[in-house]
Amino acid sequence: MISAFVAALLGVMAAQASPGPNMMAVAGAALKQGRRASLLVVSGIATGSLIWAAATAFGLGELFRRFPHLLTALMFLGGLYLLWLGVRSLLSVWRGKATAIRANVETLTPLAAWRRGLLVVLTNPKAALMWSAIATFLFGAGLPMLAVLAFGPVVAISATLIYGTYGLLFSSQLAGRFYGRFARAIEFVFGAAFGVLGTVLIVTGVRALRS
Repeated sequence: MISAFVAALLGVMAAQASPGPNMMAVAGAALKQGRRASLLVVSGIATGSLIWAAATAFGLGELFRRFPHLLTALMFLGGLYLLWLGVRSLLSVWRGKATAIRANVETLTPLAAWRRGLLVVLTNPKAALMWSAIATFLFGAGLPMLAVLAFGPVVAISATLIYGTYGLLFSSQLAGRFYGRFARAIEFVFGAAFGVLGTVLIVTGVRALRS
């Protein structure tokens, strides 16, 4: 069980560290309202991770065992979503409008900041795909339902550390100045990363259909 946990956690940490809606929400709160708001968004993301873990343990695992093609469908949906984000980011670079990380205009109350993080992770296709993969891997490794449920707090701690680091970095004045100066270059990198990830997911889905 420990080896399966470690392998799954490494994949989760890579997914959390890569650009995505969760990171964008944290960075947006940090750039506009500073450290406290961004960390409250992070706490919402961590809470959402616990909910995803419960859904995975009590529903997704059995669902994917009964209907394995659902995971393939999620690969296509997630890939198309990431490609859409990539095209949108690259178009904004072409038009001279950097929008990948955007400071929130409205002032977030503590509850609103927490709720934003929660809703972002619960409606994030990247999170859905990640937890789908976790369910397939952990249940495939023979772990029982309670062991998969116990993986939730591990992911929540990982999310707190990784997204919390993003929040601290983007809440600094140096990060704000850096982003303001290199916004188009950063946007291009994000757009390219989304495009590559989306393409990989779609190609993987096509291979799954052929197998």
